[in-house]
Amino acid sequence: MPMSLGNAFIKNFLGKSPIWYKFAIIAFLIINPLVFFYVDPFTAGWLLVIEFIFTLAMALKCYPLQPGGLLAIQAVAIGMTSAEHVKHEIVANIEVLLLLIFMVAGIYFMKQLLLFIFTKILLGIRSKIALSVAFCFTSAFLSAFLDALTVIAVVISVSVGFYSIYHKVASGQGASHSHDHTTDDQLEDELTRDDLENYRSFLRSLLMHAAVGTALGGVMTLVGEPQNLIIADRAGWLFGEFIMRMLPITLPVLICGLATCVFVEKMKWFGYGAELPENVRHILMDFDKEERKKRTPADKAKMIVQGLIAVWLIIGLALHLAAVGLIGLSVIILATSFTGVTEEHALGKAFEEALPFTALLAVFFSVVAVIIDQQLFKPVIDWVLHLEGNQQMIMFYIANGLLSMVSDNVFVGSVYINEVRAALDAGVISRDQFDMLAVAINTGTNLPSVATPNGQAAFLFLLTSALAPLVRLSYGRMVYMALPYTLVLAFVGLAGISFLLDPMTTWFYDMGWISHHVVDSATSPVSGGH
Repeated sequence: MPMSLGNAFIKNFLGKSPIWYKFAIIAFLIINPLVFFYVDPFTAGWLLVIEFIFTLAMALKCYPLQPGGLLAIQAVAIGMTSAEHVKHEIVANIEVLLLLIFMVAGIYFMKQLLLFIFTKILLGIRSKIALSVAFCFTSAFLSAFLDALTVIAVVISVSVGFYSIYHKVASGQGASHSHDHTTDDQLEDELTRDDLENYRSFLRSLLMHAAVGTALGGVMTLVGEPQNLIIADRAGWLFGEFIMRMLPITLPVLICGLATCVFVEKMKWFGYGAELPENVRHILMDFDKEERKKRTPADKAKMIVQGLIAVWLIIGLALHLAAVGLIGLSVIILATSFTGVTEEHALGKAFEEALPFTALLAVFFSVVAVIIDQQLFKPVIDWVLHLEGNQQMIMFYIANGLLSMVSDNVFVGSVYINEVRAALDAGVISRDQFDMLAVAINTGTNLPSVATPNGQAAFLFLLTSALAPLVRLSYGRMVYMALPYTLVLAFVGLAGISFLLDPMTTWFYDMGWISHHVVDSATSPVSGGH
């Protein structure tokens, strides 16, 4: 029986997504204008945010770009925000977009070196607990000086390499054979399937430890996260002062975060604790031996070049010699020039991973524009500003944390710091109080936001990467695995704000490690968002 036009439309709409999911998106598109025009724009704005979060949660059912993009287009069409404001948000975040476009592609051309180094680490450290701590701490250290997205891009690239090596061999294709690694149809042996499932669990745990590590390190320094730069700019803090201001919270959080890593691995709770299967270890070791045998002088020369480029990458980012994305572009140019990659199609492969996420992030900024235009956070901001003293500091931390769980932490941090700076300029709060609130805002946006992929761009990038479906890392599983870290980071951060920040800051003043600021035009707020 021939398919009707209506059924064909439903079949084509969002492709292979479940039928209930398709009808849910259609329902959203019907309900939103009705709520916006006939109920309340504020309610419609929050409804849109919740719907967008739903599309992110269902990322493995359908990539969020399409359903989220439809919601964003409708929001502009019915007047919840404007195309001009969306463009403004994208322009304000151009460094983040350049980072995704060029830096992730740059890392692609350093895969050979990265796979070599991480294979040595993976095979050299037999203790899963020690390996997990190594991944977590290394990610934290790198994220303190590099952008978290760059660090997670490295981890993703290496993990894809690890996964594909075993899957190729287990599928009977050989380690050098090109093959689809998303299906297990070729795995006829049940033991092989068990090994693969255990291997997926092993990789998932390492990925989550590394992702949390980016948050542990990212909160500590001025360059760790984009909102850190914004907050430091409004407060007039330089690199060293930023570290000292955050230290009463970030140092206990780092120690407790690493302790959590050890604890969940030892107890095998929340999806952690999976060991590297011995069969997989043998395959990886055999692969490493084969690679060593096959390595030609040209391959060694490529790895030396990649090593030198890695040094340039770290120096360039640590010293902020250019925008992160432009440094990434220089990595692409240098790596391809000195390793012989000159064909256009060979260059194109490097951009396949990042561009869908770049488009998704542009859609996300349109939702941010709706949040701003409909003033969705204003009631919370007004309420918190009316509190006093230590209570105000604690509530700023909690409010930032809760909002960062459901929204972009860069946006939340920039909104709050501008509001607090305006209160300082108006004489509502003192300069010392402003400094304390700035610490609460920075830690609030960075720590509790690990609860969901919505709050941390690195988590969202991991969730929407090609690796996530390979290792069966869904939105729900990511939230579940992040839960112990969320509780520890959030409550240790809260304890630091409540009991350590004031006395340690006073001590730092007395020691001369930080100095009192005066209110002047040099640190006046900058308009134009983030």
